[in-house]
Amino acid sequence: MSGVSRCGFVAVIGAPNAGKSTLVNKLVRSKVSIVTPKVQTTRMRIRGISIEGDVQIIFVDTPGIFRPRRLLDRAMVRAAWSGAGEADAVLLLVDAPAAARERGTALADALSIVEGLRKSGRKNAALALNKIDAVARAQLLPLAEKLHDANIFERVFMISALNGDGLAEVRDWCTASMPKGPWHYPPDQSADVPSKLLAAEITREKLYFRLHEELPYATAVEPESWTELKDGSLRIGQTIYVERESQKPIMLGKGGGTLKAIGAAARQELEVVFNRRVHLFLFVKVRKGWAEDRMHLQAIGLDDPEE
Repeated sequence: MSGVSRCGFVAVIGAPNAGKSTLVNKLVRSKVSIVTPKVQTTRMRIRGISIEGDVQIIFVDTPGIFRPRRLLDRAMVRAAWSGAGEADAVLLLVDAPAAARERGTALADALSIVEGLRKSGRKNAALALNKIDAVARAQLLPLAEKLHDANIFERVFMISALNGDGLAEVRDWCTASMPKGPWHYPPDQSADVPSKLLAAEITREKLYFRLHEELPYATAVEPESWTELKDGSLRIGQTIYVERESQKPIMLGKGGGTLKAIGAAARQELEVVFNRRVHLFLFVKVRKGWAEDRMHLQAIGLDDPEE
């Protein structure tokens, strides 16, 4: 490094499925958050770390902000707003094609988040319209104007997180927004999440891709054991919880085939992430009401929303 160092946090917030995890992974230039086509994939705050010259930026990937019903939902929404409140800058990401449609709730949800930012007195905020490659250009300006009416955004970006379009400008704004101060993390660290939780998140990602319909939302992956073996390999034990007995056979699959496929896909990625051989053991258990269990929420990295 040369000159005066700077370091700070940028919270990436938005409604579910806006593309926050994809954007954070792109900005960090490394996979730090799991990504699936399903909404509400991210459940806890993930910190991804990027170095831009003398500046260290900690991007906070937050759960989607939506109308919560369960304790799990409330904890996720609280984690999102908490991440925004503690950050030096906030980037609101909006799914442009969804918000541009005349029907649907995407625009109303985005406006609700904008109002929340306005009421909080948030400074140093920017708006990013995402997935612009999937919406007519003529619809983008009116959408930006609607969201910019609150007059709280310093900048408005038109981006495609998936393709990388417009991200250089976003990165420049984030870099300029960071305050002076020492770096919080070593220069070679790309994420701040306990290894056990990261491993559980990777398994949950594979579960989302393998299973369909609503079952992924009725499941949770909780780390159980983590042992470094003498040969340098890792032995990881995880428990997949489902809410009902009828869901367990679906998770297992015929002859245990579904669970084996999830485990194989997760193990393959875990070996890349941790750069060593991994022995992954998955167990499926029924825990009714796990989404209302405070101790379980803490085990998967979420704070109590009622505190």
